Amino acid sequence: MIPYEHFTQYYETDQMGIVHHSNFIRWLEEARVCFMDQMGFGYDRMEREGVFSPVVEVSCQYKKMVHFHECVQITVRVKKYNSVRLYLDYEIVGKDGQCLCATASSTHCFVDREGQIVMLKKVCPELDQKLKESL
Repeated sequence: MIPYEHFTQYYETDQMGIVHHSNFIRWLEEARVCFMDQMGFGYDRMEREGVFSPVVEVSCQYKKMVHFHECVQITVRVKKYNSVRLYLDYEIVGKDGQCLCATASSTHCFVDREGQIVMLKKVCPELDQKLKESL
């Protein structure tokens, strides 16, 4: 998969010109949406098929400050998947690929339109297979 690139904006920074930590969580979501699109099964398609994937847990470990006007690359990897839960790992690096800015993880479940937990292999076998292949 091609890493997601994000060019930091002024509004994402604090008074010191450093990206505020809360924006990293937004970037994870942007990268996750891009990752799913690259797999050929984006969130828009999932939701049309009646499957939603809320965040159950998210964690981010900050390694280096990111400043206004810097570009970062975010790599998303499937860490674990069992048809009910999806565990993702993220790595945020500087555009040069050399400087590790943050590592993160998120956990997701799958629910139907009513919010009931579903097994992806039963309700969306094509996506289930793609996630298994990405392990």
